[in-house]
Amino acid sequence: MGRNLIETIMGGVVLLVAGFFLVFAYSQADLGAVKGYAVRAAFLSVGGLANGGDVRINGIKVGTVIDQTIDASSFNAVVRMSIRPDIHLPTDTLATIASDGLLGGKYVKLDPGRSGQTIPPDGTITNTKNFKSLEEMVGEIIFLATDSGGAKPAAAGPGAAAAPGNAGEAVGK
Repeated sequence: MGRNLIETIMGGVVLLVAGFFLVFAYSQADLGAVKGYAVRAAFLSVGGLANGGDVRINGIKVGTVIDQTIDASSFNAVVRMSIRPDIHLPTDTLATIASDGLLGGKYVKLDPGRSGQTIPPDGTITNTKNFKSLEEMVGEIIFLATDSGGAKPAAAGPGAAAAPGNAGEAVGK
């Protein structure tokens, strides 16, 4: 009976320590939503950005994605964000959708401009850069690598020298 009591006490201690570490990890992970003023930005594509996602300036979390909707007239994705009240964004701030590596989550990256005027609460970030998926970027690289520059060689006129390796080729092969 004494051995069962010791095992039960040790199990309780292990659970208590595990609970302590969970509380500590949650408090240090900065998972909570940022409370502040709301701003919005319109994008052609948000590429899997989730509500609750981070809003960062130079890699530091300064806000949270609150909501995403579609503008009925332009069909742009409108992202509402909550920005910390101590951060005052200039009117020429650039907003982009960025990714945490190949498999990481998406977040809104803000590049503050140099304007002396700031975006008011419930204002709009007008400078946005649209999200490009990995597939789109790879497609562009393949297109650029296989493109011959778009210009065709000029036709040889009278008295022009034939291109090397083309002498004697039959026309219409």
